[in-house]
Amino acid sequence: MVVVLVTSPSMELAKEIAKTLIQEEKAACVNIVPKVLSIYKWQGELFEEDEVLLFIKTTSLKKVKERILELHSYEVPEIVALEVKEGHKDYISWVKESVKEEPPFNI
Repeated sequence: MVVVLVTSPSMELAKEIAKTLIQEEKAACVNIVPKVLSIYKWQGELFEEDEVLLFIKTTSLKKVKERILELHSYEVPEIVALEVKEGHKDYISWVKESVKEEPPFNI
């Protein structure tokens, strides 16, 4: 299981990403933090922006990453995965059961 952190410029985009990932069974749960202050340098310029932060719980980082890149408005969206080493066993089981895994490729 991994938790994927993604920032968004708006609540609308954050909800679109979250709902898409859940409906397509690429993630089990997405928590949205409505306002974070991000300070960063981009192309030599200093920025201070209000953003929305998503915490995405999944077992399929590749699928989540691919879908975020399709949906996101940023040229280079933040997609950072944190591996879950330990947690509530039943919760982790629920995440695993909620994410649709592709069947193995048959030759």
